[in-house]
Amino acid sequence: MTDDQTPLRRPLVIDREDAEQADPALAAPVPDAVPDTMAEGQAMQAAARMMARRGSPLVRLTLWAFGTLFGFVLSVAAYDFIAGLMARNPLLGTVAFGLTVVALALGLMLALREWWAFLRLARLDTLRTQASLARSGGDLARARVVADRLARLYAGRPELAPGLANLAARRAELFDADGLLDLAETTLVQPLDDRARREIEAAARQVATVTALVPMALADVAAALVSNLRMIRRIAEIYGGRSGGFASWGLLRRVFASLVATGAVALTDDLIGSFAGGGVMSKLSRRFGEGMVNGALTARVGVAAMDLCRPLPFHAARRPQVTNLMGRALAGVFDGLRGGQETVGKS
Repeated sequence: MTDDQTPLRRPLVIDREDAEQADPALAAPVPDAVPDTMAEGQAMQAAARMMARRGSPLVRLTLWAFGTLFGFVLSVAAYDFIAGLMARNPLLGTVAFGLTVVALALGLMLALREWWAFLRLARLDTLRTQASLARSGGDLARARVVADRLARLYAGRPELAPGLANLAARRAELFDADGLLDLAETTLVQPLDDRARREIEAAARQVATVTALVPMALADVAAALVSNLRMIRRIAEIYGGRSGGFASWGLLRRVFASLVATGAVALTDDLIGSFAGGGVMSKLSRRFGEGMVNGALTARVGVAAMDLCRPLPFHAARRPQVTNLMGRALAGVFDGLRGGQETVGKS
């Protein structure tokens, strides 16, 4: 091998004319891998905008027309099918007719259940309105009517039997509307608030976990909608709403519409921002920060659902705070992880 074919064994140094003027301090900074922005809970905000948006009257009229046409065509097709089958084979035609009657009866039962669910929610709204009027006007007679209707509403709840007995024993001793309503709230409604808080904490924990662990697009939005719908339905059932499918969906729309109208779905509260998504947490993990914010917004939705489902407005009992709810929800996550670690260690 000749000298000109021998490979280089030392670094190749290229001298620049401006080498003496080069200063490493003047170089542009390396961009951060994680943007220095606060998590905003995009999943919950997208779900809120989706649920709060109402279609135009033309769209609703078009959907109604297509739905009516589909039902009419289906009815005529079913009639022709049963009539033709009855003419060819009376036994099979009778079976088809019986199945059609059963299907219509079940559909009617579902419709009645939904109608009853709407009536139950409307009953809670009426109780809340009457209680507000009785308290604002100091109307003792109206307050007693509200207390009696509340007692009848919860008469079949075994866990509220001590509260019902306490209200019945002390009802005649109170001669002011505020005192009677406060007694009804502390004895009958406040025990239900604890169950509603636990549902909110479970939903916030689930939404935060799914957002942090599932990076798929739209998966966190779907999880937020499902979790919030289940949470609102259970809150309504706790307070006596017994909401069905359509009633729960309508209640979810009401909750999101009220939050969007007041701007409560956005991170306008510095306390939630600093606790759930900003600062160090957002820098450590963007997904974790988003999960915390989505969980906090879910807790805020749960508190709004309590306001809409509660038969009495908050007065004697304090309205739950989002930070307290999130603190207990995260404590449940860490307790679960600690318990799993202890179980593995013992095994």
